Amino acid sequence: MELSIINQSNDTKMEQYEDDFHTIAMRTWQILDRTEDVNFAVIFVNDEEIHTMNRDFRGVDRPTDVITFALQDDMADFECENSEISQELGDIFISVDTAKRQAEEYGHSLEREICFLFTHGLLHLLGYDHMNEEDEKVMFELQDRILDQWMPRI
Repeated sequence: MELSIINQSNDTKMEQYEDDFHTIAMRTWQILDRTEDVNFAVIFVNDEEIHTMNRDFRGVDRPTDVITFALQDDMADFECENSEISQELGDIFISVDTAKRQAEEYGHSLEREICFLFTHGLLHLLGYDHMNEEDEKVMFELQDRILDQWMPRI
């Protein structure tokens, strides 16, 4: 599993979450009984940047906390002699500004909020969604299962 972290925000401390993200990804793979090798990126941005993405790609004219861009390529369509090829999942964009506000609003640490947003984004990359009540229940229960034992809520 290869995880790239790109910090385009004004906060220089975002790289500190790399170990947390690897732990969450490994827990996710264990819980979902997945074995494939993947790579993906987390990009930290500010509210202005995520607002532009939210408006341009989702038609929602306001900032948001996390946006994912999943690549839905079916690896079975590729012929490759190297069996150790990893699958590109896509990118998770997290607004540091919104994460800070939400951590304060919810009364928990910034670390908890950033890790929650990462988990939420990772599940989107894996095909989970919350567009209807049934899918939301599945996705949100999975988020809790991945995070709560490892990083309990306050």
